[in-house]
Amino acid sequence: MAHFPAILKSKKQANQRITMLTAYDAMVATLIAKAGVDVILVGDSLGNTFAGHATTLPVTMDQMVYHTQAVVRGAPDALVIADMPFLSYQSCIPTAIANAGRFLKEAGAQGVKLETAAAQVGTVQALTEAGIPVMAHVGLLPQSVNQLGGYAYQGKTDAEAIRLVGLCLDLQTAGAFAIVLELLPAALAAEITQALEIPTIGIGAGPNCDGQVLVISDLLGLQDRKLPGFVKPYASLHAPILSAISQFKSEVDSGVFPGTGYTRK
Repeated sequence: MAHFPAILKSKKQANQRITMLTAYDAMVATLIAKAGVDVILVGDSLGNTFAGHATTLPVTMDQMVYHTQAVVRGAPDALVIADMPFLSYQSCIPTAIANAGRFLKEAGAQGVKLETAAAQVGTVQALTEAGIPVMAHVGLLPQSVNQLGGYAYQGKTDAEAIRLVGLCLDLQTAGAFAIVLELLPAALAAEITQALEIPTIGIGAGPNCDGQVLVISDLLGLQDRKLPGFVKPYASLHAPILSAISQFKSEVDSGVFPGTGYTRK
């Protein structure tokens, strides 16, 4: 995986789509790797899906390192990228380098992802110059949800679209090896993708990005909730998992399990 930025870039040049899914533990990471998915993202979305928080803001560096270590153990040959959590990179460049370095040194990730506005372009350049591969993230920035006033599509005005295209070009120049485009109009995402030499990976940004990413719990239908309109659930596992757990409880309550079939004589 030493030359993975070049591998992803070559897929873009060959018009081959890139796949990325989130994982937070070894078991799921193993399944994703076996399926041949290109990139495993240890997303700070674990704040919502794993830890039960309303936002990603409470997630800490130590938590992210722990989960990244688990994912790498489950998929040691996969391309694993770790999300930098809120306030792990915004305060100053030395802090950003130190925290990003932990993902490579302690957890075994091959790179980091950070939510990027204009203020983070210099950080991306500094991390790249320090030998830390960076995936940028543009559009809806969940860590800025309080500033943005919620989860809504970005880049809907001409001025915003021009700003985002310029930002993506600046991030490419700064050394980002790929850019996640979240909740952008499809036409704008297509324009950005065409303007860049590096790959784009979309989530809620239409079909013309170089790749697509989903949160694994959304893909598997693990939660009993209404999903955003841009999410396609490829399974509906909430009901069968609940049924299995309920059956276990019922059989223990009634004495059916373990019974003679699951008892050593």
